[in-house]
Amino acid sequence: MNDDALLRYSRHILLEPIGIEGQQRLLDARVLIVGAGGLGSPAAMYLAAAGVGQLVLADDDHVEIHNLQRQIAHGNRDIDRDKAESAAETVLAINPDTRVEVLCERLLGERLADVVAGVDVVLDCTDGFASRYAINEACQREGVVLVSGAVIRFSGQLAIYNPHDPHSPCYACLYPPGESDDDALTCAESGVAGPLVGVIGSFQALEALKLISGAGTPHKGLSTFDAMSGQWRHFNVSRDPACPVCQSRGQPASA
Repeated sequence: MNDDALLRYSRHILLEPIGIEGQQRLLDARVLIVGAGGLGSPAAMYLAAAGVGQLVLADDDHVEIHNLQRQIAHGNRDIDRDKAESAAETVLAINPDTRVEVLCERLLGERLADVVAGVDVVLDCTDGFASRYAINEACQREGVVLVSGAVIRFSGQLAIYNPHDPHSPCYACLYPPGESDDDALTCAESGVAGPLVGVIGSFQALEALKLISGAGTPHKGLSTFDAMSGQWRHFNVSRDPACPVCQSRGQPASA
């Protein structure tokens, strides 16, 4: 770590749970963020600012005007651009030392599994059940910790699914496939409060920072936030012994 890095990250280094060793782990880390929209924007920006050495930004969508109410990595000039490219530009403006890999594609099947296998932590910042199931399955298969966030209307939630923790559930334990109504839970039809995605996306970035640096204790269970009342709730969630995903690791990811 050179003098410029010591100065840039000095407020982290002053924190005893992080220190120089934890900051170096951040600099050496590689993080995949799937989704460069409402959640992915603050997550990517904060992780870059925190000194995560490599970010992989994956999103096959492009910027539209209705995104700008909450997707803070993008502006008016980015309309019609690929979200991953636009977000990468914003990230590099914050920290030019961050190495950013841009994937303007929807990651699926073996391609998704290959990308997941090459990172230390995955942040699921998508907004659909199909994507969440696929990311969860790939993380379970490859043994990579998944930090999952979701928002709708005035409600947000966060959970961490750790394949290395025998007590940790996976996404499919909480939301068994076939029991979720994808169409009923989309921002396009239901709306979402703009700053709420910043709350949850920042929460995801904080947990990723802790996981990588070794600071504190990783979040366990499911936390939900009701923005209308300003109240958090926490739920302990156990692994489902009949879960078809986390009880059958090593099987090929779904296409």
